This record gives sequence, C-alpha cells and structure tokens, in this order.
Amino acid sequence: MRVLILGASGFIGKHLARALERRGDDVETRSLRDPEAAAAAASACDAAINLAGESLAQRWSPAVKARIETSRTELPRRFIAALAARERRPSIYVSSSAVGYYGTSESAEFDESSPPGDDFLARVCKAWEDSASGARALGMRVAIVRLGVVLGTDGGALAKMLPPFRAGLGGVAGSGRQWLSWIHIDDAVGAIVLALDRGDGATNATAPNPVTNAEFSKTLGRVLGRPTVAPVPALALKMLLGEGADVVLKGQRVLPKRLAAEFGFEWQFPRVEAALGNLLHRDAKL
Repeated sequence: MRVLILGASGFIGKHLARALERRGDDVETRSLRDPEAAAAAASACDAAINLAGESLAQRWSPAVKARIETSRTELPRRFIAALAARERRPSIYVSSSAVGYYGTSESAEFDESSPPGDDFLARVCKAWEDSASGARALGMRVAIVRLGVVLGTDGGALAKMLPPFRAGLGGVAGSGRQWLSWIHIDDAVGAIVLALDRGDGATNATAPNPVTNAEFSKTLGRVLGRPTVAPVPALALKMLLGEGADVVLKGQRVLPKRLAAEFGFEWQFPRVEAALGNLLHRDAKL
C-alpha cells in the first residue's frame, strides 16, 4: 500500500513511518502547510494519514490558539477540498484527534459514545473531526484516532517531564486527582495502523488503565529511582502555559471501548509501570 503521512516529521509520525515501512508499505511524506501540494501527493497514494497540528505544549496566547485551530481545522478542510478537485484520490483517510474531544472531568468516564465537551480544546477536536469527515463525501473510508497522552522518550509529554524527574525535582501537578489517559508510543502506532487497515469512525487510542496524575508521577519516580516530593503548583503551570495548563491540571478518564470490544486490540503495554519501564530501559540502551 502506498501511504501518505502528513506530519511525518513529528514524534508520532516518525514512529508510524518506520512501522509502515517495516511491514512493506511505501511511505510518502508531506507537510499540511501546503494543502494543494499535499493533495497532489495524496492523489498518487492509496491512503492518507493526517497527524499534523500545532504543538499544544506551549503557552496558549491568542495567536497560539489561532494556530492550533487553523492547523487542525482550516488546513485539513483545504486539503479535502483540493482532493475533491482531483480525478484520483486515496480510498482511505485516517485523521488523528485527541481525547480532549470529551472535555475535562475528575469523575466522569468517557468512551466513543460520549458527547463532546465545550472547552477550547474540545471545540477544536470536534471541528477537527468534522473536517476529516468531509472526506466521506469523496467516497473515502474515514477513520479518526482520538489519541491520549502518547508516552515516548523521544517526544511528547514524557520527554519534557524526564529532565526534572531525573534530577529529583519532579512531582505531582496541581491536585494530582486529575486523570491521565495515556498510551505507549508502540500501542499508539498499532492503533493508527489498525485504523488504516480496517477502522471506520472514531476510536479512542488510550491504554485500558488510565491513572491519576499523582499515580503517574509516583510511578515515574519509582521507575527512575528518584523522589517525587516536589509538587508543581497549579499557579506555576498557569503562569508557564496560560490556558494550556488546563491540559495538565484537568483531565479525563477515557476508555478505549472500540479497540477492546470491536477490534480485539492487544496492548503491548496496558499498565503504566510496564510502559514506563520499557521506554526508560530502551532509552538507556541507546
């Protein structure tokens, strides 16, 4: 299969490209910053996977929020519109999304049947998915992967957390009661490949055992052999990230119902301690 990856230079994209190449797929890569050029490349492919998007891990100024929204809504819409003008197009479109779709809650449990939330990130995710669904009108099978926090040592949230935790300066963020719906990078790639091969509609790509921030922080410290006694005050995070601190200080308990019940997905790392142990052991060997 010839597969176009949009956003292949990112953390997840690099891992996905290697996985597809290992199984014998031909991988093409493009940026979504030029939707017309991306559509031209897609017209020669069997499938397109969109992982592109402005990083959430920065202070959310009005300008940053505009870039987050544009990269996930307007650019994909322009890509689909450019595909519509082409005689040939892929038969499969896989779009990433995020568990931020559901909004935040310390008590609720979310699966694919849950409605969207109403905060900024939830609204962006809803519009992101709506733009992807436009590919259905072109006769394409559309799969949407709602990613949790993807754990890896070469990118994403964990890579940013490791330096302070290794220095013994890591700790619980805010109250620590907020849920973290996480997934090991290998399982995230596996879920995206499954969506490519037979997915349709939205699927949560998270581990089946979400944890609280406190549990995650203590587990990371234990795996590293470092103390986790330095709490990270909510005010400090808000000063650093602005409204983006809500991604860390608030959370959602998201379960991968479709992956488990409908697709029979087998997680390599269903529990966070084993996932962190694998990643840090593998990182130490590099």
